[in-house]
Amino acid sequence: MLKSPIYILSGLGADERVFKKLDFTNFQVTFIKWEQTIGISLKDYAALHLAQIKESNPILIGLSFGGIIATEIAQQIPIKKAILISSVKNKLELPCYFKWLGNTNLINFIPNYFLTQTNFISNWLFSVKTIDEKQLLKDILNDSNPAYLKWAMQGIMSWRNEISINNAVHIHGSKDRILPYRFLKCNYTIKNGGHFMVYSQYNEVMAILSKELQ
Repeated sequence: MLKSPIYILSGLGADERVFKKLDFTNFQVTFIKWEQTIGISLKDYAALHLAQIKESNPILIGLSFGGIIATEIAQQIPIKKAILISSVKNKLELPCYFKWLGNTNLINFIPNYFLTQTNFISNWLFSVKTIDEKQLLKDILNDSNPAYLKWAMQGIMSWRNEISINNAVHIHGSKDRILPYRFLKCNYTIKNGGHFMVYSQYNEVMAILSKELQ
């Protein structure tokens, strides 16, 4: 039996490291590599990654920012399913203060070092608690391009998409501090899950993924 092709889109500035505790050995998985092009819409940015998708009707797994891009990709090519983790399905699920910030230029005034260094604020926002989790978040942020992060953050806050794709499955944590649970509706709720739950509560996330990927 042929395995369905699965393409995974990591969170903003992240890569496959955040998924390293999940077991995809029984699946045909490709991790999408983020392009560093900036200054374009999220719709056009999503289109830049279509060349990495080789099979038709793939399954997309998008984490946080990756879920937003997966939603944009799903409006450009046929897909079998999109599984969104710690993400939003459209702009209507973004917190109201995101929309307000998107109308300002405040993002560009954030010092670069604040975006690429961990501190008690970033650890709290991502709900990282253990030494292992804090180190992984630190490594990811240290490897990030601040100009790219600012562009993407502004893009999320100014996202215009109001369409929710029909074949989307949404997994979200009840204690997510970056994309609060109260602003959205999801198919699966991870109790006490934060924005880093794909790593910190991987067993619960993997159980849902295994069910949805059957």
